[in-house]
Amino acid sequence: MNPQARAERFLCHGCWLVGVVHLPPRPAARGLLMVTGGPQYRAGSHRQFVLLARQLAAAGIAVMRFDYRGMGDSEGAPRDFERIDDDLAAAVLHFCRVVPALRELVLWGLCDGASAAAFYAPADPRVSGLVLLNPWVRTAQGMARATLRHYYLERLAEGEFWRKLAAGRLGLRASLASLRELARQAAGARAEAGLPERLRLALERFPGRVLFILGGADLGAREFSALPDSDPGWRALLASPRVRQVCVAGANHTFARADWRAAVANHSHDWITSW
Repeated sequence: MNPQARAERFLCHGCWLVGVVHLPPRPAARGLLMVTGGPQYRAGSHRQFVLLARQLAAAGIAVMRFDYRGMGDSEGAPRDFERIDDDLAAAVLHFCRVVPALRELVLWGLCDGASAAAFYAPADPRVSGLVLLNPWVRTAQGMARATLRHYYLERLAEGEFWRKLAAGRLGLRASLASLRELARQAAGARAEAGLPERLRLALERFPGRVLFILGGADLGAREFSALPDSDPGWRALLASPRVRQVCVAGANHTFARADWRAAVANHSHDWITSW
């Protein structure tokens, strides 16, 4: 197939938003809308969104990527990921309008774009699936737990750590102070778990399918992976037959290497076309 890439613009509360639709000659009934995260625009880190959109469109899947208000080339004031529901609704409406063959959509997001997609999905019956990469669930408590588990425990297994300690080249007092502070934060009040709980509740309300893609070396992904340890609701959700989770070994937060991006693309394509 030789898909077209078409520049698009559409309105959201009086602001012009800018996007690109990757359109195959015969698009499938299920399309994919990319949701940017953090201070990013529609190309994505390392042009990942561009490359993935081209690959999926070549396989017959229509894709749209866009800048929400205040980001990239779109008008309006910047806003955080919990305040872009109207932008997503406008993008879904425009995407379905310019690709009439679409009957349902998968939302695909990275970091807080993943969390934004999950918050939006329960309210839109056109959304049948979510692909969530390293979803943003950070709290001070979760960050501390992930650091204790994946940094300090790994350091204890390293020979270099013990050699530095024996030679007096380790700032032991400062390290112990840091460890105590992390332990205090890790044992913090459950009230700080608001974001993970709200994300879980949104996913419980969403009736569609969910694919989590986690970077094996990403601290945010490790925070996410630790949620079932302290929350039986997350354990139940991740055990649901409609939810799948895969890990790209060694990958960082943005899947910066070509082989990591290829793994993300393959997981995304295979899952979207599997049902």
